[in-house]
Order: sequence, then structure tokens, then C-alpha cells
Amino acid sequence: MEFIYIREAMIDSHHHFWHYDPVEYNWITDDMAAIRRDFVPETLKETLAGTGVEGVVSIHARQSLEETGWLMELASENEFIKGIVGWLHLTSENISDLLDQYASNQWLKGVRHVVQGEPDPEFILGKAFNHGVSLLKSHNLVYDILIFDHQLPNAIRFVDLHPDQSFVIDHIAKPKIKINEISDWRKNIKEIARRPNVFCKISGMVTEADFRLWTPAQLQPYIDGVLEAFGPGRLLFGSDWPVCLVATSYRTWLETVKNALPGLSASEKSGIFGLNAKEIYNL
Repeated sequence: MEFIYIREAMIDSHHHFWHYDPVEYNWITDDMAAIRRDFVPETLKETLAGTGVEGVVSIHARQSLEETGWLMELASENEFIKGIVGWLHLTSENISDLLDQYASNQWLKGVRHVVQGEPDPEFILGKAFNHGVSLLKSHNLVYDILIFDHQLPNAIRFVDLHPDQSFVIDHIAKPKIKINEISDWRKNIKEIARRPNVFCKISGMVTEADFRLWTPAQLQPYIDGVLEAFGPGRLLFGSDWPVCLVATSYRTWLETVKNALPGLSASEKSGIFGLNAKEIYNL
């Protein structure tokens, strides 16, 4: 593969840790058996050796306050963890108190809810949920949007309710890469990108494709799509490690993204691979 020099130390804006439990991680199906084991900071530190990635943003894998507290603890113990995106009960009547309690922690940079798993298609537009989201800005917290591509129209309406809130779309909104569907996703991703307060992670793509048969050429139109929509100033590299391991290695994914961005300047690449994450997450 072509070597592409990145001027600044790189930051991985999206990865997870867990102690594997078959009940709590029942979404890890049989074809993902390779990740049915523990993934902890020591494992990731070994994985990052020699890649040029020197910092990470850790994202919750379970929707619990226990998980958020655990990630905060890991960040306080591991210098390479620069911040976390945790889970808080945004629909709770006590959300103000929760934010006062958790947002004072220096490691909490953002909050996320697994909207992709909500059976109610209108969940993201719900009154209680949006009240919780409306309080994040005053605590300098980002909101990470985790959705499937068919949920983008409601996500656009959701973002428009919070014009001063910073948002980051995880996994380019999970288009149907496996069957090469792109038209509706490209239209909607371009529309949501018209909002300057929305950023997007180039992450989680190989697991939306066929684990064994994906190719860089298959991913290229989707990467081109977010590059056109957001520009290099609002894109972030993320590995989605260890989930990505069911389809690729960490190094292969990193090199795939590097090689998918021809024609960008060194400063634009440095933004995607680190500086943009520093800015949006206040690392």
C-alpha cells in the first residue's frame, strides 16, 4: 500500500472496551465470534504500537451509568485515552442532576444513545429525549448520533431542533454497503451535512459490508460521499475497534482510510486523523 505521511500524532475517535459477557453483548452474533473475548486498554495499546495513533476516544458499548463510570476510570488510568463518550439517561426526569454529576468529570466529552436500536422510529424526536439533549451544550458535551441510514430523515429534523449543539455522526450513518445501496444515503448525508454543527466519523464501514468480501473499491463511493458532503474539516477517523476485527485488522483499516483520501493536503489529512477530533471533543 502507498505510505501517506500524517504530520500530527493521530487520534482514533471511535473504539470500545469490554469484558465479554454473552448476555450483555448478545448483539455479537455467531459470525462475529472472533470478538467474543475481553478487550481492555492493554490490548488496544499493543494494537496501536507502530501505527502512529497516539490517542483515542473511548465510546460506550453498554447503555448504563456503570459503563460510563468505568470508562472514566480507565481514562484516568491510561494516558492514551484522551476522552470518552458515555451514556446518560437523557430521558430521565433527573437528567439535570445526572449532568451536574457526570459532566464535571474531565474525561467525559460526549454522550450517545443507541438510537439505531430503538423500535420507535420517532424516538429521536421525542420530547423527553430532546429536553435531555438540549442541556448538553451548557456542559460542553458533544452528542454522537448512532443510526442506520434509513433514520437520517428524522435525524435531520432532530439536529434542526438544536442548532447550537455539536453533533458527530457515527459510522457515516451505516449505509447498506453490503448491497451497494447509496442513492438515498448520499442524498440524506449531503442534506444533514448542510448543518455546520454536524461532524461525521469515517468508521464502522467494513461491518456494514460483507465481512469477508469487502474491498476498498466498494467503500470508496461512500468515503467520497462524506468527503464531498462534510469536507475534510468535519471528518474524523475512527476504527470501531474491536468490532472491526470481524472484517479486517486495525492496521488494514487505517491504511484503507489513508489511501481513500487522495488529493488532500497534509493539513487536511492531519485534521481527519486527529486535529478535528481534538477540536470537536475538546481533547
